[in-house]
Amino acid sequence: MAKPPSPSSEEVPPDLEKLLELSRTVHGRASLASMNAMPALLKSVAKASNLQIQSSSLKLIRNLCAGRFRIRTRFDSDLGIEVVRMGLQVLGNVCLGGEDHRKAVWDRFFPDEFLRISRIRRLEVVDPLCMVLWTCSDGMDERVAQICGSRGLGIVAEIVRTASEGKSGLPTGSPSIDVLGYSVTILRDVCAMEDQGRSKIEGSVNVVESLLSLGFLDFLLDILRSLEPPEIIRKSMSQGENNAVRTYSDSWKLCPYKGFRRDIVAVIVNCLYRRKHVQDEIREKNGILLLMQQCVADEHNPFLREWGIWTMRNLLEGNEENQRVVAEMELQGSVEVPELTKLGLRVEVDQKNRRAKLVNIS
Repeated sequence: MAKPPSPSSEEVPPDLEKLLELSRTVHGRASLASMNAMPALLKSVAKASNLQIQSSSLKLIRNLCAGRFRIRTRFDSDLGIEVVRMGLQVLGNVCLGGEDHRKAVWDRFFPDEFLRISRIRRLEVVDPLCMVLWTCSDGMDERVAQICGSRGLGIVAEIVRTASEGKSGLPTGSPSIDVLGYSVTILRDVCAMEDQGRSKIEGSVNVVESLLSLGFLDFLLDILRSLEPPEIIRKSMSQGENNAVRTYSDSWKLCPYKGFRRDIVAVIVNCLYRRKHVQDEIREKNGILLLMQQCVADEHNPFLREWGIWTMRNLLEGNEENQRVVAEMELQGSVEVPELTKLGLRVEVDQKNRRAKLVNIS
């Protein structure tokens, strides 16, 4: 009696083969994108009964993510993370097949591909990546040495950065971070009280002016410059990434707690209020673009966009020089905004007048 085929010997379903063939053309990718095929493909990868089907499904996903930007923007950014996560899970399953499989994965992915994946700052990606690294290096002293060597330390550093990023607001449970956070909050509130005119009481000390005279503004701007930019800003930088950008990114610091960037921006907002000399100082210190970059949504800093917009209001109010600097800025490009993508829209730069415009991508 003939034995039934084992799961590993199953053939790829004809429908999947047809989709794979369709995805090899620009028109085919656009058609699949318009049908929102990605969620179903992700489920097929998760439920696939053998590596052959998983491999074909991942190739199909790869093809859909290739090509022009307007096709890629049809897919939610979270789905891209899910693709990488499932791809790593497939690699993990491959590694369990024996040393030959682990060697093949290691030779193909270490260090460059592992490093590229480790730079995706999401725990959903880092967790399966660590699983793959551990499976490949368990009991293999040579590979452990490679991870700990000059070629592998970058991977370890990126993983540690992601794992150590502050995910909670105050209190965090860390005394030093809590002291920092509450100190910034106190400064924000003190500066706000000054705005309400309480410093005009006879004999009172203007706290904000005293702080500014001690280099407080320089201190705040330096903190913002040292922090890793919000995610959407990092995306725009990575689209034209070069060695200079990568050098800067290696020195960026993470927010010690959820909302730290927002709190720093809030202090600057209150220092700016109706103080032209502060407005001018920010312009002279090339801080206008830096503050404009805070006018974005950031999941690690709730209400950052609102505080950023209020910052620009205080920065530009009654200051023609600052208004002129902003007016003369030229758009260099656009980056995907999830809120617009969900509406079937994206921002493009008009090549004639260099102004932003909304384009329908449905």
